[in-house]
Amino acid sequence: MNNDEFLQLKNQLCFTVYALSREITRMYRPYLEEMGVTYPQYLVLLVLWEYGERTVKELGEQLYLDSGTLTPLLKRMQESKLVTRDRSKEDERVVVIRLTEKGHSLKEQSCKLPEALLNNSRLDPKEFSELLQSSQLLLTHIHHSNEAVNSKR
Repeated sequence: MNNDEFLQLKNQLCFTVYALSREITRMYRPYLEEMGVTYPQYLVLLVLWEYGERTVKELGEQLYLDSGTLTPLLKRMQESKLVTRDRSKEDERVVVIRLTEKGHSLKEQSCKLPEALLNNSRLDPKEFSELLQSSQLLLTHIHHSNEAVNSKR
């Protein structure tokens, strides 16, 4: 591939991933509106449904979000009575996030989202799974590469 081809929009993985993310979020929007949550709030709910509780730091690591982004998001979720935020008894610097009953109650409703994505992707389940695994591997590699670069600064 020459430089001109390399710089074509259609050959940019970053653009494809960005556009795909926007399309998936747009597809999820009606379901999320029905649930009364935003996409980032949905991601927090996914982690808490899986683990039960998480510290703010752990949530940030799992969602690739810094505390400056996560803290206001969690405050809004607490105001909506989806989560509680409590200081750890062992270490007051640590804030533990837990689901409320209302937060737990949205789990069943959210099952529609992955099914809708699979159906709209027009991929068979095996292809979908392979794409997910490849994407997760790429995310891991790029994240670790970025961490290494940032640690050298």
